[in-house]
Amino acid sequence: MDHWDEVRTAYQVARLGTVSGAAEVLGVHHATVIRHIDALEGRLGVKLFQRHARGYTPTEAGQDLLKVAKAADDQFHQLGARLKGHGDGVTGDLTVTSLASFSTMLTPVMVKFQKQNPEVKIRYLTGDRLFRLEYGEAHVAIRAGAAPDQPDNVVQPFIKQTVAMVAAQSYIDRMGMPENDADLAQHEFVSHDDTDSRAPFHRWLLANVPSSQIVYRTMDNRSMRDAIAAGAGIGFLPSYEFGMMPGVKQVMPPREEWSTSLWLVTHVDLHRTPKVQTFLKFLKEEAKSWVE
Repeated sequence: MDHWDEVRTAYQVARLGTVSGAAEVLGVHHATVIRHIDALEGRLGVKLFQRHARGYTPTEAGQDLLKVAKAADDQFHQLGARLKGHGDGVTGDLTVTSLASFSTMLTPVMVKFQKQNPEVKIRYLTGDRLFRLEYGEAHVAIRAGAAPDQPDNVVQPFIKQTVAMVAAQSYIDRMGMPENDADLAQHEFVSHDDTDSRAPFHRWLLANVPSSQIVYRTMDNRSMRDAIAAGAGIGFLPSYEFGMMPGVKQVMPPREEWSTSLWLVTHVDLHRTPKVQTFLKFLKEEAKSWVE
């Protein structure tokens, strides 16, 4: 792109609102920033900023430039992340993404992998947002549900996450243990606040237990786990997780209709790199101990 330095300078001025702020971010003298802005405005034949005592405010034309320059800047950063993933060795950043609820099983594995490969720096991104592998936002994604179908991704079956119905001993002491599905209508439950949750166990609960019996709702699996452990009600936890919680007992064993398929997802451009292949092999081997 011709004159990209000038466009990038204008973007930073629009973003920060001051010449001094842009100069600091770009690592140049403030006179260079002013020269770039003047040259770009002269070349385009429009005013990009209104100058005032507090700084620079983008004009309508400046706002248009800000949108285009931001998109270009983001693309350059994403390209850089992609290129870093093409290294020949097991070094540099390794970015893994999953739902936060998988942290209990994934974190020990990633820590162990990093200790065995000390030149790797782990970045673990969690949340409901799908980080875009094609833009280099992550090297490896662990996703749940139906097989992902984004183009240019390599999708591999990982494990079946089994889920059991559980309760804290304090809840069982207070309310007793249900003997069968019919007894569940007399019990209290912990569940997601999001009624549109795609989790199979959540859909099953809504279909089989009166909504009035869901007495504690929360936004994520981690806080749901904490509520179950505190005795708020019966709930669902992955088998590997409640097995590490001595105060929590199984109410009903895992069922196929509650389970979730997990998938390993990588971008085709990075899938064969040594770093990604080494991590995938390591993760699959460690995951053998999770499957009962």
